[in-house]
Amino acid sequence: MMSHTIPGLHHVTAISGPPQQNLDFYAGILRQRLVKKTVNFDAPDTYHLYYGNAAAEPGSILTFFPFADAGPGRAGPGMASAVAYRVPRGGLDAWMMMLAEAAVDFDNPSDRFGDQMIALIDPDGLRVEFVETDIPDHPPLDEDTPVDDGFHSVTLWLDDAEPTARLLTDIFGYESGPETTQEGETRQRFTAPGTARGAAIDLLRSDAPSIGRQGAGSIHHIAFRAETDDLQMEWRERLLTKGFDVTPKIDRQYFHAIYFQSPGGVLFEIATDPPGFATDEPMDALGESLMLPRQHEPIRNRIEQILPALKQPAQTV
Repeated sequence: MMSHTIPGLHHVTAISGPPQQNLDFYAGILRQRLVKKTVNFDAPDTYHLYYGNAAAEPGSILTFFPFADAGPGRAGPGMASAVAYRVPRGGLDAWMMMLAEAAVDFDNPSDRFGDQMIALIDPDGLRVEFVETDIPDHPPLDEDTPVDDGFHSVTLWLDDAEPTARLLTDIFGYESGPETTQEGETRQRFTAPGTARGAAIDLLRSDAPSIGRQGAGSIHHIAFRAETDDLQMEWRERLLTKGFDVTPKIDRQYFHAIYFQSPGGVLFEIATDPPGFATDEPMDALGESLMLPRQHEPIRNRIEQILPALKQPAQTV
C-alpha cells in the first residue's frame, strides 16, 4: 500500500485552431509564458505549444495541439470540460480589468465552494476559469498586474461520477469535499492533500444534453504529477493491480508519461517532474526556438518548411 499521494496536476493538454491565434491569446492576453515550442511527437507537421508560469513549473502547464483546419469540439460527458487557474486573494479585480481592456468577455464573478471566480471562453471554445484562493507564500500583489500561479483545478463532466471518485480517493489519495447542486448540475470537489498547484478536481454531473466531441476548444487529456520516475512506476503497478490498462513509460522529452482511461472516459496521464523544460534550452530562453524530439531532428529542415511561422505577441509574461 503506497503511503504517498498524487500532489495534483502536472499539465492539461487541449486542441486548438490556428497556432498564431492560440499564441496571441495565451501568451498575449492571458500573459502565460510560452514554455516550449515543439511538435506533436506523433505528427511532426503540427506544433505542440506549452504555456506555463514564469518558472515553467509542474501544475502550471497548459499545452495545445493546434490544427489550422480543426473542426469545433464540444464538451460532454466523459470529457474534461474546463480548466481553472488559481489567483491570489485580491487578484481577481486586476484580471477583470485586464480582460475588459482586451475586450475579452467573461462571466460576472460568482461563488464556487466559498471562492470567487470568473470564467471566459477562449477563441476556440475552451472554458477557462480563474479562481481566487489562498496561495501559500505568495508575494504581495501589484494591484495593477494580473497574477496567476498555475492551475487551481479541472472539471470532469461525467455521467456517473462514483467510479472516478473512487479512483481519486482510494488510489490517488484525494479527499472528498463539498457538493453543490444548482440549475440541473451537481458538482463535487476532490482535493489532494497539501498546497500544490492543481490540487483540486471537480466532478460534474449535468442534465444538459450534450454529446462530447474532440476538436478545437476541447481538452484531450489531463496529467497528474509524479515527482520522480520511481514514484511513477509505483503508481503504474498500483493501477495495474486495480485492473486498469496502463501504457508502458513513454519518453516525452520533458517528462516521462504513462496513460490510462479513467472509469468515466477521460484520458488520464501521470507525468514526471524531471527532466523538466530546461533540458534542451536555457530557462531564460524557453519557448524562443523550435525544439524537436531527437527522432525528428534529422528532418528539421522539412518540418520548418511545413510549420507556419509564429510571431511572439507583444503582451507576454
